[in-house]
Amino acid sequence: MNELADLSYALDTFYFLICGVLVMWMAAGFSMLEAGLVRSKNTAEILTKNIALFAIACTMYLLVGYYIMYSSSAGGFLPNLGFLIGTENSADAVLAGGDDAPYYSMRSDFFFQVVFVATAMSIVSGAVAERMKLWAFLAFAVVMTAFIYPVSGYWTWGGGWLSEVGYSDYAGSGIVHMAGAAAALAGVLVLGPRKGKYGKDGSIHAIPGANMPLATLGTFILWMGWFGFNGGSELKMSDIGSANNVAQVFVNTNAAAAGGVIAALILAKLWFRKADLTMALNGALAGLVAVTADPLSPSALGAAIIGAVGGLIVVAAIVTLDKLKLDDPVGAISVHGVVGIWGVLAVPLNNGDASFGAQLIGIVGIFGWVFIASLVVWLVLKAVMGIRVSEEEEYEGVDIAECGLEAYPEFSVKK
Repeated sequence: MNELADLSYALDTFYFLICGVLVMWMAAGFSMLEAGLVRSKNTAEILTKNIALFAIACTMYLLVGYYIMYSSSAGGFLPNLGFLIGTENSADAVLAGGDDAPYYSMRSDFFFQVVFVATAMSIVSGAVAERMKLWAFLAFAVVMTAFIYPVSGYWTWGGGWLSEVGYSDYAGSGIVHMAGAAAALAGVLVLGPRKGKYGKDGSIHAIPGANMPLATLGTFILWMGWFGFNGGSELKMSDIGSANNVAQVFVNTNAAAAGGVIAALILAKLWFRKADLTMALNGALAGLVAVTADPLSPSALGAAIIGAVGGLIVVAAIVTLDKLKLDDPVGAISVHGVVGIWGVLAVPLNNGDASFGAQLIGIVGIFGWVFIASLVVWLVLKAVMGIRVSEEEEYEGVDIAECGLEAYPEFSVKK
């Protein structure tokens, strides 16, 4: 019996850690996607943002974020403040068995959760690309990963009031993706659009990305990482039921992404008369975001349909946000925000334990908190240090202004 408990604990801990590694690899996906969708003169800076935000997220979540998210009494509004992870599970606690016995290492739980908060912050970087000051962005990352995200995370996965209401979000369509998009939207509103993006007559001028192969590679990396994102959220696989659930989650995650690509590509062809690669890439991500709220309950075909609807929504959302003059270079707000809402609302379609009322409360609660808190932080940063580079720096590219180097120096004309 003791050997079986040892083996189950070890297997679940290992599975949790490997899924965390897959989610960590999504940081590479976001980096490549964003580097491909910005202009070459802004590539080094966006890559600097991505590696720096990951380091900041890991550090701040270690210092305070994890404690805020998981150490408070159930059902509350206000989380505890504290530091570090706490003590590891003892062998006696594991071997005691029972419903309350831990079935994976606390350190593996922290590692899995810390890469989630980094994912939420990565969503912000693409939306504010090409015109935000590097250090203003990193200052926001400190607050977002240490406090804003952990508070709403406590409300849901930490056993807070949204959990008590019955809000259901298996792997975080709302908790992670919509939250990241809400922070991004607040930043975009304060920051304003890139120069030349919108004409005085209301015209919209496309600003193509520099490297479509890189953007496509980033999308495939994110697609791969998402198996850890959703699969790891089952939390264990050392029994038959959990192992079958993990397999179902993997199949549904893949089906939803495929459905998103197909739907977005067809709609782009019908709408724009072209097979728009950027819409296909965002369609894949939209399908993944849509199914993340519940990748377990639907059939594989149902997951593909949920993903396809996400693919249709993201194309319409990108066009609509452009008409509203909300400049989002990578479509992050549409993919993670608008489609994240669809994913949360789709849960009751297949999960009888979820209700539309609870899901709507969750959407309003999470989006409202993250948006308002982020807006305050962005406005404070704007007043204290400024958040936008100068017109000259924006024209020349933020690589030189912020990083002192260029990602593609051979393309430059030397004076």
